[in-house]
Amino acid sequence: MQTLKVTIEDDFLQDFLSIVEHYKDKIKIEKDENLLYDPYFYDRQKQLQQDLEDIDNGKMEMLSQEQYDKEINSFFKELKSKYAN
Repeated sequence: MQTLKVTIEDDFLQDFLSIVEHYKDKIKIEKDENLLYDPYFYDRQKQLQQDLEDIDNGKMEMLSQEQYDKEINSFFKELKSKYAN
């Protein structure tokens, strides 16, 4: 037996299920466990892959912990001064 991933358009799902119904003794259809725990698993995975590519390509700046702390502290000070009254 082999396991394959099949992606089906929403509007074709019922047609697909009707087609494979005739082969239910040879085809086993299961829900993806990743989606049971996190319905956005693949969206998050895709975004993470894009973020990593952006970091590798220099499109996204990575800050050190020290730089991050400095930037976030500056941001909060700016918010406090802007909305203090």
